Amino acid sequence: MPLQAAESFVVKDIRVEGLQRVEPGTVFSYLPIQVGETFTQAKGAESIKALYSTGFFRDVQIQAQGNVLIVIVEERPTISRIEFTGMKEFDQEVVRKSLRAVGVAEARFYDKALIDKAEQELKRQYVSKGLYAAEVVATVTPVERNQVAIFFNIDEGPVAKIQEINFIGNKVFSESTLLGEMQLKTGGWLSWYSKDNLYSKQKLTADLETIRSYYLNRGYLEFVIDSTQVSITPDKKGIFLTISISEGKKFTVKNMRLAGELLGKEAELKQVLALKAGDTFSSAKLAETTKAIAEILGSYGYAFASINPQPDIRRDLAEVDITLVVDPGRRVYVRQVNITGNAKTRDVVVRREMRQFESSWFDSDKIRLSKERIGRLGYFTETDISTADVPGSPDQVDVNVAVKEKPTGAINIGAGFSSTEKLILSAGINQENAFGTGTAIGLNFSLGKINQNLTLSQFDPYFTDDGISRYTDLYYRSSKPLYYVGDPDYQIKTVGSNIKFGVPYTEVDRVFFGTGIEIFSIYATTNTPIPYQQYVQDFGTSVPGRLQTYNVPITAAWARDGRDSALIPSKGSLQQLSAEVGTPVGDLTFYRLFGQYQKYHSFSKGNILSFNGEVGYGEAYGSKPFPIMKNYFVGGIGSVRGYAPGSLGPNYFNTITGTFQPTGGQSKIVTNVEYTFPVPGSGVDKTLRLFTFVDGGNAFGENINLVLRYSYGLGLSWISPLGPLKFSYGLPVNAQPTDNIQRLQFQVGTAF
Repeated sequence: MPLQAAESFVVKDIRVEGLQRVEPGTVFSYLPIQVGETFTQAKGAESIKALYSTGFFRDVQIQAQGNVLIVIVEERPTISRIEFTGMKEFDQEVVRKSLRAVGVAEARFYDKALIDKAEQELKRQYVSKGLYAAEVVATVTPVERNQVAIFFNIDEGPVAKIQEINFIGNKVFSESTLLGEMQLKTGGWLSWYSKDNLYSKQKLTADLETIRSYYLNRGYLEFVIDSTQVSITPDKKGIFLTISISEGKKFTVKNMRLAGELLGKEAELKQVLALKAGDTFSSAKLAETTKAIAEILGSYGYAFASINPQPDIRRDLAEVDITLVVDPGRRVYVRQVNITGNAKTRDVVVRREMRQFESSWFDSDKIRLSKERIGRLGYFTETDISTADVPGSPDQVDVNVAVKEKPTGAINIGAGFSSTEKLILSAGINQENAFGTGTAIGLNFSLGKINQNLTLSQFDPYFTDDGISRYTDLYYRSSKPLYYVGDPDYQIKTVGSNIKFGVPYTEVDRVFFGTGIEIFSIYATTNTPIPYQQYVQDFGTSVPGRLQTYNVPITAAWARDGRDSALIPSKGSLQQLSAEVGTPVGDLTFYRLFGQYQKYHSFSKGNILSFNGEVGYGEAYGSKPFPIMKNYFVGGIGSVRGYAPGSLGPNYFNTITGTFQPTGGQSKIVTNVEYTFPVPGSGVDKTLRLFTFVDGGNAFGENINLVLRYSYGLGLSWISPLGPLKFSYGLPVNAQPTDNIQRLQFQVGTAF
């Protein structure tokens, strides 16, 4: 009996027909009428509405047979699969996840409205990437068992390129100055690499924020971006940007005050005020000041301090008074430190880097230092330290350390090429975090035309609980020194082992002590450089032309590394001193001293000025001369560019080859000044940089004559997918006829 003809009756049973995937219990849970209740026309309409609203059905009917209520449904088809064709700009799995969030996913019910919405959202995403010509068409294909397949057919089209960028309203700063602050450009000769002429909504948003910061940092407190107009050409390949701004007046800080609860530390807080009375207003300096005050209060246990700047603007005088209202909040101490995410790394490996201890006052400086130390371990891609209130204890917090581990083991097979060694092959098995203990072990070898090395090493950063490290290695080295032309048998072989301990005495300083044993074998003929022949003749064995000797050195060193990066440093300094002494226990009695100082200073837009200075000095004691195999060599990349590697310093004339051949020296001096800047058009890309340099240095024999060789030039460095690549072109300044000039030098290749 149809619903329209049904009279009111008491429902004795409910029967559902037409279900395929939906469970009957699901239908009953949505029905507003149950067995034993009285059915009415209103109840019937309400039931149909309730079942439609679930989204499971495309048709619902309700009938009655006697006192039995019959619910007849036709289910919506389910989505069997979702496919994308022509999608290159986005990762398909990422898109699938985003569609799932809005209800479009495999095994879910098909809803045309949701598919249309997904289609429009994909178009919007392409527009945000500058692909205005992108076309997205969703095709729905029925398949067996009441299912459908969804195909998103995409024609991405070309990315719209920026044709012109215009500013309206700028009077203080020129258009070229403002354009120089932006990532987006109208294109240049390097745009194929930097892609800075391809429009992106995200990049434009970032550029507008950069322009705003540029004005606010120069006193224009009331600067406003009035509007941004993005116009596209009819063919959807060109973009025109018009940015309208109001600069306002340039404001000077008249008064800078502290207010609120200062905890008796007003004098200390005033010392960190980066913005003072008489200065031009700067939002960056204001942010720096509030951050510094919060860090000071945090170091005294006030983890939740807030600093609220309150400006008082006097437009007629172009002056502003700034009052920093300080609210330190409550002082808290740490109840416990929780570490999560370290599935492999043992808890103690992370915990021993913590400088914030449990049951002590919260200290923001120690929190920051702890995060830096954990990050320097190299075992984690992410490190996050946060605080959480302890319920019921307003003066306590928990410190939560969340890490995300990365693979720390590697089997590497590598190849490289340099202007000196030619082809270099290398291989290695390394584990930086063996068994999650923080201990590093490795087996590595390299094979080149000049040098061959095989090394087995182990490093334990916490050999003792108080942080003393231990490094041990066992190695074999074979070297055919440079310029051995005419003497293929000339070779130096070394077999040795070292053990070294590092003792930290501050957070950035460490001293090292070690010893070892080295066994040298020198093979020489009548064509070998005369100094080597003489050394072998004076101290060699009964085997003609061969010297076998051994050394038992003692080493000591100190290092302080304050650079922000070991690969691409931009600020900070590196200082180190080391000494090596050959003891009378072995055949060699000598000492070598080495010192190095590096300093980096970063300017805006990725410009870096760096200085490197190295001094090495060696001397013999006892009856034997300084061992020639311990000589320093100077020249080439990493030393004095423009001269062939290792070619500077003492040399002799080889009558067979007709060339001057270097023998190295007991001492050396090297100085380098380098100015690094981004490649024009690449923004502040640190992986591709140009540099200019001035180098000076030399190696010296027993009698030091402080005459240095100098050079200058330019170069290109690139952190390529295959490893660091460096080209330099050096011009010697005061080269002598005995020097070996090599203007173009390069080096490329690491393990891949």
